[in-house]
Amino acid sequence: MKSLVNLEKAFRQTRLLALVGIILAAVVSGFTVMHSYKFAEQQRQKIYVLDNGNSLLLALSQDMNENRPVEAKDHVKNFHKLFFSLDPDPKAIDKNMQEALFLCDESAKKEYDNLKERGYFAQLVAGNISQAVQVDSVAVDFSAYPYYAKYYGKERIIRSTTVTERKLVSQCYLRNVARTENNPHGFLMEKWEVLENTDISSILR
Repeated sequence: MKSLVNLEKAFRQTRLLALVGIILAAVVSGFTVMHSYKFAEQQRQKIYVLDNGNSLLLALSQDMNENRPVEAKDHVKNFHKLFFSLDPDPKAIDKNMQEALFLCDESAKKEYDNLKERGYFAQLVAGNISQAVQVDSVAVDFSAYPYYAKYYGKERIIRSTTVTERKLVSQCYLRNVARTENNPHGFLMEKWEVLENTDISSILR
């Protein structure tokens, strides 16, 4: 009878040890799997670029969505640079406008047509007038879609006798579109409107 009690006690201890061993093995296995998965994810974010066939350079991949605010601001900056930075050359003006119109909807085309109808671009060419835009800041609100954007900058108009500086403020909404060679950021400006374009100063040359 005593031997049976000892045998049952030993069996219970063995079963307890086996259960503890199984639990420990499961914990270790789970930790190993999680650590391996995390390590694999980190390795997938590393990209090796071949430098002219000589050496490998390490680069890190990044989620495209993390960079969208920066791309949105750059998209708005690029549009204003193309639309407002002009030289007295019809071909250069046409090229700039063609590139700018890929970044915005019909609101930019309407403004371009209005300026053309008023002879604005012809006056630039005839008077050898150059103009360039300088960005102060771009604010984009990503809390609602399409994203509201506001541009603040200065426009510098260089004539043969004067240099005029203007304050330029505009607004628009940004919609996601496919990335293309003509629209690398994948945004389209909508309802673009110039809110202010007034002279700040004029200096004789």
